Amino acid sequence: MTDTSQITNGQAVIAATPAAADGPEHVEVPVAYDAILLAGFGGPEGQDDVIPFLRNVTRGRGIPDERLEEVAHHYRHFGGVSPINAQNRALKAALEGELANRGIDLPVLWGNRNWEPYLEEAFTDAADKGYTKLIAIATSAYSSFSSCRQYREDYARVLTETGLIDTIQIDKVRQFFDHPGFVRPFVDGVRDGMARAIAENDGLDVATELHVLFSTHSIPSVDAAKSGPDYGGFGEHGAYEAQHLAVAEVVLDQAWSELLEQPEHAHLQGTSKPAWKLVYQSRSGPPTQPWLEPDINDYMNEDLKGGPTRAVLIVPLGFVSDHMEVMWDLDEEATETAQELGFWSIRTQTPGVDPAYVSGLVDLVLERVNGTPTAERPHETDLGPWYDVCRPGCCENVRAGFKPAAAGLAP
Repeated sequence: MTDTSQITNGQAVIAATPAAADGPEHVEVPVAYDAILLAGFGGPEGQDDVIPFLRNVTRGRGIPDERLEEVAHHYRHFGGVSPINAQNRALKAALEGELANRGIDLPVLWGNRNWEPYLEEAFTDAADKGYTKLIAIATSAYSSFSSCRQYREDYARVLTETGLIDTIQIDKVRQFFDHPGFVRPFVDGVRDGMARAIAENDGLDVATELHVLFSTHSIPSVDAAKSGPDYGGFGEHGAYEAQHLAVAEVVLDQAWSELLEQPEHAHLQGTSKPAWKLVYQSRSGPPTQPWLEPDINDYMNEDLKGGPTRAVLIVPLGFVSDHMEVMWDLDEEATETAQELGFWSIRTQTPGVDPAYVSGLVDLVLERVNGTPTAERPHETDLGPWYDVCRPGCCENVRAGFKPAAAGLAP
């Protein structure tokens, strides 16, 4: 139900296009957008950028620089350069190429939440070019405060601070955790990873000795519980965990089926697929605050150690590209843990600029351009297709409460 106390200028959704203004779950009316906004997290591009960047990320929390320096060593290990900006430049170029190949005249703007180029620059650039209807793609597939609502709050904040709140309208594509374009690179990675594990481990019993670890960013348990609309019935840890669990099952099922179709693996017919677990990484909160568990390293040390496991596939299911949490927490720390335990291991690919992923993002934009009926929107789990317009109370930041947010109904 719409909270009419939040309606301004006939809109229930802040700065929305008319088709989305009163907050339908799925917008089935075509919208003529002027441009796409690729919204990223941002990252430092030199040693001098690291602490200022981390101050931006943790703004409002009062964290001293000495504590930030404890996190900074991850970036300093790589010369103070996060790979995320280069990856977004590549993604922007890939999107532009895909749009051009399809004959779609939609420019792609790029702005970050925490580092240059900032969202402020992207919105100002849009206004200067006369773009008044934007469709946003945030570089995060799942539902939670940090992966969805925080972006929406920043859209509303920046539009207000730049004085463009009555000039620019912005919608967003649906969360794409189960869109085929996002799922396909993970299926390919797990299928090929299982084949490699078999080839490089003589006599490997896939059903008992290979373990698939689907890893994602941990978040505070109270925030997880608030992810997605509260009437969704998603379980103790909300839509965030439910979405990951559903996608992990789909990825492994499809990968296993495709592996069995390969002639060299036909002998595995009738064999059970490998065991799997959703695990977490990159926890940053105080020890007294519950975060989603188990940590990937703890799980290997406490649950797999001493058992039949000989090989592990590490699957970065929560990430769209090989940014810092993947390169440090998985490629360095988790891989080291696996080695210490004597496990053979590989880390599978992220979507990056995989053609299926890039094409899928364009398809998501076209859903809104064309007003595609909900029943015709592809999704790989029973949770989809996710909402175009975020629902009231979705993905609350329990610590800070609700702030104005675009592309969703209040609060």
